[in-house]
Amino acid sequence: MPPFDDPPAEVLAEAAAAFGLLASSARLHIVWALAQGESDVSGLAERVGGALPAVSQHLTKLKLAGLVRSRREGRRQVYFVDDPGVVAVVRLMVGQLTERAQAPAARARGFGA
Repeated sequence: MPPFDDPPAEVLAEAAAAFGLLASSARLHIVWALAQGESDVSGLAERVGGALPAVSQHLTKLKLAGLVRSRREGRRQVYFVDDPGVVAVVRLMVGQLTERAQAPAARARGFGA
């Protein structure tokens, strides 16, 4: 198999910045929630268990990085993730870690290998 070309330095820097933002469990939870469907800030705060101002600040950072977008619906600002790549990366990582965490419990109950 031929080797892959290295991406440009700017692309690596942008990816590192995006991963850096997702290194916060609160922001990762917000992106996870938005990958399931759009929401306003109060709905997200309730779902992720954060204070409204903190969730709003996280959303601002995610939006500036281009990981999250928003649109106005009347007086509400509705947030969403419309980049399938971001959704896929978050779902893959969280899904893999969830399976890994559940595997020992399943083995202890006599299921699986």
